[in-house]
Amino acid sequence: MYSLDVNFLNDRPEYKPDTAARARGVRAAPTDSRQPLILGLVALIALLAIPAALLWFLQSRNGALEQRQAALDTQLGDLQQKQKQIDSVKAETKQVKDETAALASVFNTIKPWSAVMQDFRDRIPPGVQILRVKQVLPVPGQAPPTPNAQNDKAGLPENGTIEISGIANSFNDVNDFLLVLQKSDFLDPKGTKLVSSELPKESPAFSNLSLQTPSGGSAPPLDTSKLPKLPKLVGFTIQTSFNDIPASELLQELEKKTAVGLVTRIEELQRKGVIRK
Repeated sequence: MYSLDVNFLNDRPEYKPDTAARARGVRAAPTDSRQPLILGLVALIALLAIPAALLWFLQSRNGALEQRQAALDTQLGDLQQKQKQIDSVKAETKQVKDETAALASVFNTIKPWSAVMQDFRDRIPPGVQILRVKQVLPVPGQAPPTPNAQNDKAGLPENGTIEISGIANSFNDVNDFLLVLQKSDFLDPKGTKLVSSELPKESPAFSNLSLQTPSGGSAPPLDTSKLPKLPKLVGFTIQTSFNDIPASELLQELEKKTAVGLVTRIEELQRKGVIRK
């Protein structure tokens, strides 16, 4: 027949190993499932915090750089203003230097006529007499005609030419005078040349000479063959020009020719450094 086996221990959960294990597993599962969630939240917060921190750092850095740029722009504006002032001072200084150099060049290119005439007097031979000294200035845009204008490589200088006219006892005296002029410290030896030299034709100076007596009557004709004849003089014209040697290199010669004023001015300009020694 049938037997009834009743185990009352199965009705108690603590005596059921599988059931207890399953019950503990069910209770432990919720505790273990929160840790990944917390870790995920921490990771998410970290991922959001890092860009935010970088953004804040970059913004603060940009702000500092903008302030630095503004300060540099202010300094740059001040420097540009000072640079303009410096450029203005440089321009004024250059203008003053140019004007001073122009003034110095005027003194340095002057050939005093007093010194030149004294040089002519010192060099003129005994048989030569100067009648006229004339300076021929060039026409603007056109060089004055010269006998050898085609052969001059530089043409006439800006101060023109000098024509010396006179008389001499002979052609040799004229040539001697030309040679000594070519050795002058004030003249250009290549531009010093003889333009003309001629012996005047003999004129019957006494052919038409008639004498009258104190009473007003005519005297017998005068025999001019017995009268002394005047020597013939050679008329000449020499053309020359000043050389390009600055006056600062001719101080000793200028001082010898009594051009003391120009020598004093040039020496003062040399002391100030305007003209080089």
